Amino acid sequence: MPRFTTSDGLSLYYEDQGTGRPVLCLAGLTRNARDFDFVAPHLGDLRLLRLDYRGRGQSDHDPEFMNYSILREAQDVIELLDHLGLERVTILGTSRGGLIAMALAAGHGDMLQGVVLNDIGPEVTPIGLERIMDYVGKPPNAPTLDEAAQALKAVSEAQFPGVPLTRWRAQAGAMFEEQSGGGLALRYDPKLRDALIGQAGVGEAPDLWLLFDALKEVPLAVIRGKNSDLLSAETVERMAERHPGLIAATVPDRGHVPFLDEPEALKAIRDLLEVSQ
Repeated sequence: MPRFTTSDGLSLYYEDQGTGRPVLCLAGLTRNARDFDFVAPHLGDLRLLRLDYRGRGQSDHDPEFMNYSILREAQDVIELLDHLGLERVTILGTSRGGLIAMALAAGHGDMLQGVVLNDIGPEVTPIGLERIMDYVGKPPNAPTLDEAAQALKAVSEAQFPGVPLTRWRAQAGAMFEEQSGGGLALRYDPKLRDALIGQAGVGEAPDLWLLFDALKEVPLAVIRGKNSDLLSAETVERMAERHPGLIAATVPDRGHVPFLDEPEALKAIRDLLEVSQ
């Protein structure tokens, strides 16, 4: 099981599959390497790297929960690439992963061969943030993965119409784990919620447009779920104005976030790979 040790002593889990062009897959806020299981079969010609952030998946939890921050997680990415001996990668960043890519661009843009942002940008909607805070750090109410899948389907149907229960069952297994004594647990440190609350209360929020502008010299694509409640179509338009080479794709019948195996998402990824050779 591949792992590396960070400069502050945590053991982080990662996956390294394939031998082609290296693409680093960075997951959503509460998610892990399994976030990319749906798209991986379509990218078999690439070297797919997946990282479980600190406190997520199979990586160590951090006793200092305020280290669950974009800047510290970006530093972990730098240390992973150093561990692997890689000077440049393309990043496929879902939500939190896209924010980490923007943070890397601000200080380490030379390591980015290209970036795909999955349903994230330099501006997010308040309603989307409220929805996220409504569930982060709270254990699932469902007692089994099958029931969790049914709950995911019910709550997601408006944004993800027609997605079969089998897909939600796979998603439930990626997000939760069954306990030996019964019930489900989160596949991440619940103190991630404390970190978000604590960081929101410290100083003024950074201007993410400044981080986005650091991507001007980097080939860039953005994938947006048409029904997304986090990334608006207007924000994508502004992104295109500030990054004239932006590849923008909208995935129908998807909210936050697309699974990435949709035809529109796959085309955006391939177009980005082509222009960033």
